[in-house]
Amino acid sequence: MDDIPEVDIDTGKFKYILIKVYDDDKSKFIVRGYNWAAFHADILDKVEPNIVKSKLKCDCVGGGRIEHSPANKKIHIYGYSQGFGLADHKVSCELIKKEYPDYTVTWANEGY
Repeated sequence: MDDIPEVDIDTGKFKYILIKVYDDDKSKFIVRGYNWAAFHADILDKVEPNIVKSKLKCDCVGGGRIEHSPANKKIHIYGYSQGFGLADHKVSCELIKKEYPDYTVTWANEGY
């Protein structure tokens, strides 16, 4: 489980999901967001097989959108997934802040 990165996101504006990865003893959250994903479920379809292959389980606990601007060192998390519901953006924000410590990372439940 420790080998699975907590954050893997693209740049620009894109959909993301918050995933709970777990086994019998422990769990953690991971953030995945990609420009190529037309739907939030597309992200889970790509990520889930690798997690299962590692003998772990996972559940998507919600989604939203991310605007990632490397030029401005800003990341904004907002919105929701019609299929998975609203992610806990506060959890996603804390994970992204650890991965991008020199960025300004913000979140809001509003927007789509």
